[in-house]
Amino acid sequence: MFRLFRHHLGFLKDGVWSKVILFSLILFLARLADAIISFWAPVQVQSVLGNSVVMGFIISFQSVVGLLADLVFPKILKSVRVRRLIYFGLAMLTLTSFFLVSSYYWAYISIFLVTMALWGIYYEFIAFASYQFMGSAVPMNLRSGAWGIMGVFINLAYFLGPLIAAPLLLQGHLITEGVILIFISSAFILLTLTKNMHDAPMTIDITEVNPWIELKHWLTLSKHIWPAIIVTMLLGFIDSTFWTTGTIWTEKLSHESAWGGLFLPLYQMPSIFIGLLMARWAISKGKKILSEKMLIVAGIFLAGIALSSKISWQLTMVFLSSCALSVCYPLVEGVYTDIVARMGKEKKEMIGLTSSTLNLAYIIWPPIAGAITLAVGERMTFSVVGVLTVLTALVLLFVTPKKLRLPQEEIKTWD
Repeated sequence: MFRLFRHHLGFLKDGVWSKVILFSLILFLARLADAIISFWAPVQVQSVLGNSVVMGFIISFQSVVGLLADLVFPKILKSVRVRRLIYFGLAMLTLTSFFLVSSYYWAYISIFLVTMALWGIYYEFIAFASYQFMGSAVPMNLRSGAWGIMGVFINLAYFLGPLIAAPLLLQGHLITEGVILIFISSAFILLTLTKNMHDAPMTIDITEVNPWIELKHWLTLSKHIWPAIIVTMLLGFIDSTFWTTGTIWTEKLSHESAWGGLFLPLYQMPSIFIGLLMARWAISKGKKILSEKMLIVAGIFLAGIALSSKISWQLTMVFLSSCALSVCYPLVEGVYTDIVARMGKEKKEMIGLTSSTLNLAYIIWPPIAGAITLAVGERMTFSVVGVLTVLTALVLLFVTPKKLRLPQEEIKTWD
């Protein structure tokens, strides 16, 4: 493992890699605060409203705002610098935590909706900052490695977040808020002290977006790359289940045993190291079929949670399922990258579609997961999701074409 890290981080003497590490560290601090909120928010909404379906609808509102921001932000943020985008993101995250705390004193649905809206805007600011940083500060031939390094930091944050959040919430919401503000303040200070390393203007050409034309283009592409779209939706369904129902179940298990608090962290942990292994394996062929096979494996282990209520068994099933999912994610990203490479100038349409597909999954599934939870309980919800994943992936395995063919002639007319 040490040799693998040294292989990926051996370029730190290069100024570019120093910038990447520093930028990733700032994001790590912000994402750590966000991970605590991600654990806290569903638990608080559920405890106040007492209904998992309503909780799902409220959490999904964050993605509704994110989807709308995807259409608006490219126009209004095209000349904003990286440093300012991160400042905006940190400000939105701070406000998100303030409104979440205020729900302890004013327990209204409107407070939760404002919290979700601010949270969704935070994600968009950070996403734009990341893409702008990669486009302006990192040479093209180094971007894959840079995204890989950033991914390790981000996945580590979401692994540590639930571990920190569970005991913090037992100490009270004000202490939890204080720790969140410490992480946000640390990111702010580090960003301010190193501002010259991030103060790069947007150099990527982003044209004005017409939502109706974008939607038409996305529908056209979806007809030809539907297997990848379905895999992405399934991944989004699983992830949103863990970050809604999973947070509540993790909190319940943590009251039974200290080991129970590992339920959500163990879902996140494999992505920290498997991403680096995937980079070394360099799989170039059969990515679609392999991603579907990995989904089947992941679904089988998720379904296996139903076989025993023992915490040790549940943790084992979650970890093994997540290992398969951690292989699936980069495979489907590779499929999209191959498609983008074939699209020429219109590749932004494909990038927009993949982002919106994930947002759509987070809009659709949390209320459905909430309804399943009402019917069968938190633990069995994961088994139901696992069965649905296995059945869908099995069908995909038999109907997915060997090559996803694009309507190249029609795409040329979009310019």
